[in-house]
Amino acid sequence: MTKLAETSYAIHELLANRWSPRAFSSQPVEEEKLLSLFEAARWSPSGGNSQPWSFIVGTESDPETHQKIFDVLVPGNQLWNKNVPVLVLSVAKMALQPEKPYRWALYDVGQAVAHLTVQAGALGLYVHQMAGFDPEKARQVFQIPEGYEAVTAIAIGYPGDADQLSEPLRERELAPRTRKSLSEFVFKGSWNQPLKLPETEI
Repeated sequence: MTKLAETSYAIHELLANRWSPRAFSSQPVEEEKLLSLFEAARWSPSGGNSQPWSFIVGTESDPETHQKIFDVLVPGNQLWNKNVPVLVLSVAKMALQPEKPYRWALYDVGQAVAHLTVQAGALGLYVHQMAGFDPEKARQVFQIPEGYEAVTAIAIGYPGDADQLSEPLRERELAPRTRKSLSEFVFKGSWNQPLKLPETEI
């Protein structure tokens, strides 16, 4: 299933095709493809080349780690993650030196996951990032040290059949994609003063 973005201006097809499904196939993700995703994350930009990201990965070939990540998801996300072949936790190093917080850590981890997501699209894979998990439980389960924070849970796999989802998840899966207009978040001169855009904007 594809859900092409109806863009106002041309963007790369990988970005236009990117969306976050909940219906995933149980088909395993090939190891070479999976490693390619983390290679893309590896080469994403970061402040001062600090690279404050880490990833905990659970696959069908490592059911123990996969189950541990599944167990830290909130119940609503567990409903549709049963068939997902790869579950990941992203983790940020919040201080580059003791007692010196690194305020851009979450931003940099987000960039790394964005690169991972685009690489996934190039390989026919889909990614769904989730805030719905218990970060303190994740810390305990995976012994994440102080100074590091679990940021997101991530589902990775091939697209599945929306009919396998229960309502209302199936309804959300099939609904058209929507986004704010550019005029709502692209400003010029001062806050909330939209950059002048052509009338063709959606």
